[in-house]
Amino acid sequence: MRFFVAGTDTNVGKTEVAVALLRLMQARGHSPFAFKPFESGVTELSSPADALKLRRAAGDLQPLDTVSLYRFTQPLAPGIASRLERRPTRWSQVLRVYRRFAKRAGVIEGAGGLFVPLDERHDVIDLIDELQVPVVLVARAGLGTLNHTLLSLEALRARKLKVAAVVLNATSAVGDPSVPHNRAELQRRAPRLRLLGPTKFVKSEAARSEMLQRTLQALV
Repeated sequence: MRFFVAGTDTNVGKTEVAVALLRLMQARGHSPFAFKPFESGVTELSSPADALKLRRAAGDLQPLDTVSLYRFTQPLAPGIASRLERRPTRWSQVLRVYRRFAKRAGVIEGAGGLFVPLDERHDVIDLIDELQVPVVLVARAGLGTLNHTLLSLEALRARKLKVAAVVLNATSAVGDPSVPHNRAELQRRAPRLRLLGPTKFVKSEAARSEMLQRTLQALV
């Protein structure tokens, strides 16, 4: 059981969804791995916030360097941050570390949307294609969701990549008149697609995690 958590955009709640999936795997008796090979906008390179959350959700058993390979301080696409910070990455190293997880259950998290550059030659969608793991696509529950989600689904379909589910995730307490309509419209356009949510915005991080676990439990 493995999922690649990708987003239709940045700041849509990918890490929260990945954490919820890992906790569900733990609850089902798995010993999952967490893998976020590229992380940007890291304030302290020795303490990458997202990777630490993922490691805790996976049971706190992994060395951090097997969760997070390449970290950058600039809040930019990893491929651009790598170039600006002169911190080169190696695609072969990402794949080598991934293979160490063998047949364990686990969650891989991308960076931003599908066409965010990870290095000079590869985007997030290329990593999904390489790993051949079903995608959990996280979309913001708000205006713009239809366009971003349908474009992302079209790109994944063009590569014949499997989509396990689309999660409509609320990232703001601000009301949005599109929220009640997005799920129905996506379902109309993609009737075989598994749609989860929309979630409600909850301020408490712990309560939000519990809500996401309830939303995602059908996947695990």
